[in-house]
Amino acid sequence: MLKTFCFSQFFLFYAESGYGSESSLRRHGSMLSLTSATSGYSATSTSSFKKGHSLREKLAEMETFRDILCRQVDTLQKYFDGCADAVTKDELQRDKIVEDDEDGFPNTRSDGEFLHNNNGSKEKLFQCLSHKGINGIDFKGEAITFKATTAGILATLSHCIDLMVKREDSWQKRLDKEMEKRRRVEDAYKSVLSELKKKSHFGGPDYEEGPNSLINEDEFFDAVEAALDRHDKIEEQSQCEKSRIQRSSSVPSGDVFSCVGSHRFAEKVEEMVRNHMTYSLQDVGGDANWQLVVEEGEMKVYRREVEENGIVLDPLKATHSVKGVTGHEVCHYFWDTDVRNDWETTVENFNIVETLSDNAIIIYQTHKRVWPASQRDVLYLSAIRKIMANNENDPDTWLVCNFSVEHENAQPNNRCVRAKINVAMICQTLVSPPEGDKEISRDNILCKITYVANVNPGGWAPASVLRAVAKREYPKFLKRFTSYVQEKTAGKPILF
Repeated sequence: MLKTFCFSQFFLFYAESGYGSESSLRRHGSMLSLTSATSGYSATSTSSFKKGHSLREKLAEMETFRDILCRQVDTLQKYFDGCADAVTKDELQRDKIVEDDEDGFPNTRSDGEFLHNNNGSKEKLFQCLSHKGINGIDFKGEAITFKATTAGILATLSHCIDLMVKREDSWQKRLDKEMEKRRRVEDAYKSVLSELKKKSHFGGPDYEEGPNSLINEDEFFDAVEAALDRHDKIEEQSQCEKSRIQRSSSVPSGDVFSCVGSHRFAEKVEEMVRNHMTYSLQDVGGDANWQLVVEEGEMKVYRREVEENGIVLDPLKATHSVKGVTGHEVCHYFWDTDVRNDWETTVENFNIVETLSDNAIIIYQTHKRVWPASQRDVLYLSAIRKIMANNENDPDTWLVCNFSVEHENAQPNNRCVRAKINVAMICQTLVSPPEGDKEISRDNILCKITYVANVNPGGWAPASVLRAVAKREYPKFLKRFTSYVQEKTAGKPILF
């Protein structure tokens, strides 16, 4: 009943005041919105949401309520101003009546009415003001409609807040879904990246050796070690095939290798031979810089750690003793290119660039690539020499030295990293005299080997990886090579 009274007064007010004209109602929007908004103080009613009022529609209703409320405030203000003016005029009139009473003369108004007492004067005064000053405004009706309008504003505000909360929940759910999708994509990317690092056949330029390589030292080492293991398995299979083919190699006499030669590198060869005979045969026991890294039976491998501009230049020295072979035989098989592929497993291919003399040649060779390291090549002069003894007690000594040179027919290329080497194989033959008049057999001879290597690998690779590879590969090379020499010389005449 209260709602019916409120809205009947509301419509009556608009009809009387002129604000509720037909044109005004069109301008302020649908009255249905006002009715629905003021039907209760909660905008979350089921009927409101079922009608599908959007936030934009509710904001339009708010604009309508604001215009209506402003007009109602203006109307009420006019009423209050009229009341204030009437009270002021009434007080002035009463003062005048009191003065007239004190003089004993009745007071008359302009309309001819006599005001003899206060009660009568007030009734007539407010009746007059009611008809002339305020134009017949119904204050009670105005107050009710003002309350209805503010209730509509509050209801619409509540509805807008609920709509925004619901939209915020919806956007939060969408955000959570997007974040979860992004997390799954990032996890998948990390998984794929991890798999790419483990598979060598996916290696590209970014995964190769270099200071900006995407793989760390541990991953680099694991990849190199895995590649070396594969090479070893392949070599074992190929070695079985090589053993079926018996190569016959004639070994020249020692007189051929004892001459110096007259080629353009002769002086350099002599210098390298003197240096190796002076320094390479020195005992490493008193030098604290040499570190024993491998000891397997008669074989010992020493290393001295040296780095230059981040490149590992560790000099390496190995000593070994092999029974049943001479120094001449060991050096011959180490120098002879005809049998190089029978025991060398790291070389991909090689060719003789120039033959300087019977005991000196220039060789260009490329080594098998071990991913992720770049492929290496080397251009070096290889010379074999018989070292003349200073006295009869000196052992029979042979030497092969390999050192890097430059040649116009083998210039560096972009496919390989050019390495620099200075390698020497020094072999001394020790003979234990047989009993009685027996001839010397292979059981009476022992070859003492001193192998030194100074290698600059070029490029860039982690120092820990290079040292680990050297520690693994050098002992393997010495055992493989000396076993090959023993196999090749077994049953043949001894070559001193």
